[in-house]
Amino acid sequence: MSPLFVFLFILSACSTNEWPQLYGPNSNMVIQTANLPTEWNDSLNVRWSVDMEGESWSSPIVFGDKIFMTSSVLIKEADKPEPKEETEPQEGQPAPEDNSYTTAVYRWQLTCLDAKSGKELWKQVSFEGNPRIKKHVGSTYACETPVTDGKYVYAYYGMVGVYCYDMSGNLIWTKDLGAYPTLNGWGTGASPVVYGGMLYVLVDNEESSFLVALDAASGEEKWKVNREETTNYSSPVIWKNVIGTELVVMGKTVRSYNPETGDLNWQINAGGNFAIPSPVFDDEFIYFGNAGGPQQTTSLMAVKAGAKGDISLAEGETSNEWVAWSNANTGISNPSPVLYNGMIYVLSSRGGDISCVNASTGEVLYQQKVDKVGACWASPWINNDKLYFYDERGITRVIKTGSEFEVLGENKLDDKFWASVVPTSDAYVFKGVEKIYCVGL
Repeated sequence: MSPLFVFLFILSACSTNEWPQLYGPNSNMVIQTANLPTEWNDSLNVRWSVDMEGESWSSPIVFGDKIFMTSSVLIKEADKPEPKEETEPQEGQPAPEDNSYTTAVYRWQLTCLDAKSGKELWKQVSFEGNPRIKKHVGSTYACETPVTDGKYVYAYYGMVGVYCYDMSGNLIWTKDLGAYPTLNGWGTGASPVVYGGMLYVLVDNEESSFLVALDAASGEEKWKVNREETTNYSSPVIWKNVIGTELVVMGKTVRSYNPETGDLNWQINAGGNFAIPSPVFDDEFIYFGNAGGPQQTTSLMAVKAGAKGDISLAEGETSNEWVAWSNANTGISNPSPVLYNGMIYVLSSRGGDISCVNASTGEVLYQQKVDKVGACWASPWINNDKLYFYDERGITRVIKTGSEFEVLGENKLDDKFWASVVPTSDAYVFKGVEKIYCVGL
């Protein structure tokens, strides 16, 4: 299975007394509340479940008492390409491209559910028609997680466009950012982020990559920068640090931009095969790494706030003026890591390997394997000093936080899961292939 599928990034949660206000993708979810369940299965602590319409790998988001989620619904299957006569291939001549996907018909939609009951409050069809790009057979056309600023909800469907709705489902504006080929025709996955009245959308592809800032209220383009990158799946993050606020975007080269102007602050060669996991950060450092391949290890590194210019490490270096440390043995993979109490927890996408890394030094405190773990596409989270992660088979493992490894238990929902969990004030929302579930005490 291709690593392209890890498009799904967990969201930040807040207050224990009211519904958390989740504004967009963030790769570090740490909660401190006793209101969330520690055990669940299909017959335990499931408040409600509703059938999924269509398909998507995007995560749901919660604002107040509303849950928002995107999906694509297949209306008409693609025509089967007509069989062609077998002929001897001509040397240097490419194989004919299969464009039958353009004959399929999908409906792209944004759905709003009541968080207490699961009842559908409204559903808006953003677009119905033919796909503009290919996708992998195991992927979907709704991989990007929506975002909200509390006034509007923004749905981005890759090469279909951006759609802005108010909280009642009224369409405010749309923006077509173009359609470009992706690596191997796998599709898209980087989610947008909203901050300071602007919506930031990453459109990295095989033809014309760029990062664009749109006015969140009108969709008007505020700035746009071209990028020397190919297809990427990691969602940008807003990093508020002791020096200022930065927009950090992954890639083979990681770049920090001024979110107001798009001016480049710093860049660093990060290596790796795929920009999939998103960074985590505190006030002084941002921690990131790209996913590697089967025979490739990639580095997790820590960059100090205030960096300027090209801060890439020279060959053989593991630190410099702005890079506090770099470690190629952390096992950074497709799921985004999670930062808690000075430790970074890194989950492998296959095999159940977990690493605990000292955030100050980059030292690996332990590397352990959890038995019988399936593929992990969602990112881990922490609540009340426990680390949680689940594989695609719906089995959630519970791990003790700290420098000593201990498995505390496991929970199971009978579905297939690639989307990451999102919390309300007293429940978890899981989005599977078959259903969306609310799990609470």
